[in-house]
Amino acid sequence: MTNPLYDTLFGRHAGNGEVFLYLPEGGTITYAGFVEQAGQMAQALTSLDLVPGDRVAVQITKSHHALAVYAACVQAGLVFLPLNPAYTPDEVAYFVDNSGAALLVCEDATLAVLSPIARQAGTRVQTLNADGTGSLGQRAAAQTDRFATVSREEGDLAAMLYTSGTTGRSKGAMLSQRNLLSNAQVLAECWRFTDADVLLHALPIFHTHGLFVATNIALLTGGAMVLLPKLDIDRIIDWLPRSTAMMGVPTFYTRLLADARFTSDLVGHMRLFISGSAPLLAETHKQFEARTGHRILERYGMTETNMNTSNPYDGERRAGTVGFPLPRVELKVCDPHTGALCGPGEIGVIEVRGDNVFQGYWQMPEKTAAELRADGFFITGDLGFVDADGYVTIVGRNKDLIISGGYNIYPKEVELILDDQPGVLESAVIGVPHPDFGETPVAVLVADGDLDEAAVAAAVKHSLAGFKCPRAYVVVEALPRNTMGKVQKNVLRDRCKDRFA
Repeated sequence: MTNPLYDTLFGRHAGNGEVFLYLPEGGTITYAGFVEQAGQMAQALTSLDLVPGDRVAVQITKSHHALAVYAACVQAGLVFLPLNPAYTPDEVAYFVDNSGAALLVCEDATLAVLSPIARQAGTRVQTLNADGTGSLGQRAAAQTDRFATVSREEGDLAAMLYTSGTTGRSKGAMLSQRNLLSNAQVLAECWRFTDADVLLHALPIFHTHGLFVATNIALLTGGAMVLLPKLDIDRIIDWLPRSTAMMGVPTFYTRLLADARFTSDLVGHMRLFISGSAPLLAETHKQFEARTGHRILERYGMTETNMNTSNPYDGERRAGTVGFPLPRVELKVCDPHTGALCGPGEIGVIEVRGDNVFQGYWQMPEKTAAELRADGFFITGDLGFVDADGYVTIVGRNKDLIISGGYNIYPKEVELILDDQPGVLESAVIGVPHPDFGETPVAVLVADGDLDEAAVAAAVKHSLAGFKCPRAYVVVEALPRNTMGKVQKNVLRDRCKDRFA
């Protein structure tokens, strides 16, 4: 009886007295204690008549109790379905109904609004709060920690993650044990994680980055994690001297750079800073290296694939690129219309293949067939190119490509020029409807002090062909972003859609 994911990440730590989690409120949890907690949770879940393959939707605050639900689902052969706590009841209703979840775990504070949704879907409800209270917490506390691990195979589903749904309804990406385990093994090796590491963890755990990258790597290598509930600069600065590595999104690094306490002395012993989930500005790279001596390692992944590429641990980490394809991950760039292979430097759609690539979209066979080729290559929808040295650069999403008067405009090319202009903190270029050209580029800018729009427009006109130049400039206080820091260009397009009507 084996369960590869559980045996490798969790089961082997039974009896291990080393620290797994440093808690923000003080105190620690050992690996042995966490495995016991997970066993109790697995007993609690199966006492609710859940059987292997059932989906467990979880919308709760980040805590060690939430991590125990993940481990318990793996041990009991259940499919873990984490949901962003910021999702509205209407959004949760879609996820619960679409997934056919057998159980919804929420907090006492949201029980009243989510109970009718669960009842409508024929789904049971239990509560679990960040402090371990709630009906599921009480049920788990009453159980023994001896749970007979359910036998599973590498191809069995371990988790489902719903995509962000910027173009239509969110899709449930089905992730197998092999998907999660293989990616953790590759990343741990590439990034040199060991049991001596202390990973500063301030990411959410409803997302690939915080759960299947950060947490799984720590579990795989036996290192410790500092489990912060969210991005809190004061707490991060307090814990940095006691950590060896940190994974974050660009916002983490820009906010640290804005704090005078963040110095080279503070992070002198740190081994690694990793960034992902959204592009990191080249200026942030430069400022971070100048301040600390560290060069941030940027990588590229997706909900459907976990991680695909990474800048090297040893060797040049090039700002603006996401490095090389990971070991055992194949990557190619193809013409979006013909599927023909692109040459070095030619922009096309990135496709990837490997054990990291998901099993398809839940109950969407046509969508799966459209994006997951028969030969195993997944069409990511990301536009990019591979340079002569093999570095991969992402220039945007295929859906963000602007076709104006028959000419292709890649927003990233324009954004790089804009971001270099005085007074521009950051930018986003979008395509909006135009009566003559079909669509045309509009630049949305966040100002950094005084901003001379005419000077910015002149600089762009000097650097780029006329058809690539934005026909309008819009200044905003901040770009809309999702919880992982990605700019929501769909929101900007909606706001500006009538600009030339």
